[in-house]
Amino acid sequence: MVTRIEGRLDAAGKRFAVVVSRWNEQVTKELLEGALDEFRRHGDPEVVVVQTPGTWETPVAAKALLDRGGLAGLVALGCILQGGTAHAGILAGDVGSALMHLQTQYGVPVSWGILTPDTQEQALDRAGLKMGNKGREAALAAIETAALLDALR
Repeated sequence: MVTRIEGRLDAAGKRFAVVVSRWNEQVTKELLEGALDEFRRHGDPEVVVVQTPGTWETPVAAKALLDRGGLAGLVALGCILQGGTAHAGILAGDVGSALMHLQTQYGVPVSWGILTPDTQEQALDRAGLKMGNKGREAALAAIETAALLDALR
């Protein structure tokens, strides 16, 4: 016998948070709008939006939100442009590790909507111009994973 447990795209009655970086706002604004639109489309839950100066500050803001409790999921949005040094890779790795730690520590999904493109053009493409909107995708992942965790509990 096989038992299949899946999440659904239903966020009604739940609370979510979005932590969005202000750095590269031309891109992150589009990511945020995409994420908020998906929340509206899938149950219109309560959503708290917290804006940080940059992506580096995302984990500490996410932790403060998770400490408050009551969240079904959290979406992290930002844009780290690659450059000629190792800085972007180190930043993305550290932020990703911190967010993964928070998600396992709190048992609350933390969706990755942080872009790591080589160029501004690639960033804009991933924020809705040509290659979908990664903010939308991150919101959908948070909604579905929150429902999956509810089903598992």
